[in-house]
Amino acid sequence: MLRVAVLRQSHTGAAAGTMTGVPTVSFSELRQLLASGRARLFDVRSREEAAAGTIPGALNIPGIGFPLLAEELSMMVLTKGASFMSELEMALNMDPAAFQTSYCAEKPKLEDKNLIFFCQMGRRGLQATQLAQGLGYTGARNYAGAYKEWLEKEG
Repeated sequence: MLRVAVLRQSHTGAAAGTMTGVPTVSFSELRQLLASGRARLFDVRSREEAAAGTIPGALNIPGIGFPLLAEELSMMVLTKGASFMSELEMALNMDPAAFQTSYCAEKPKLEDKNLIFFCQMGRRGLQATQLAQGLGYTGARNYAGAYKEWLEKEG
């Protein structure tokens, strides 16, 4: 019974534009933002997942839970004791020139609006949005419908 109540609360939050306190974007709003060029998309799935298909215009930066490649480990910086940063955290902490070199894209600014993070089902996108917010990216939002919804509706 408690689980049902928690699920209902999360679903209600998502419908209202937030998911556990994180700003979200709906499918229709995402389409409008993309059509007007007012969104930057970040696909936080693995490179293999993104290679199989992604939302057009998305920049793939593997997020939470994906280890870096061996050659990337040599460039890692230790933070918070013995824990490593995810590639996404490392990317969002890069200086703009290094980001441009690594991802062939302009690094988002802390004040940029509509920085949309997504994954396959929603959980990693939510975590990535929380990470970005924690780093000071005030316009970070989660596409809660994730690639799964995009594929179903835009297929």
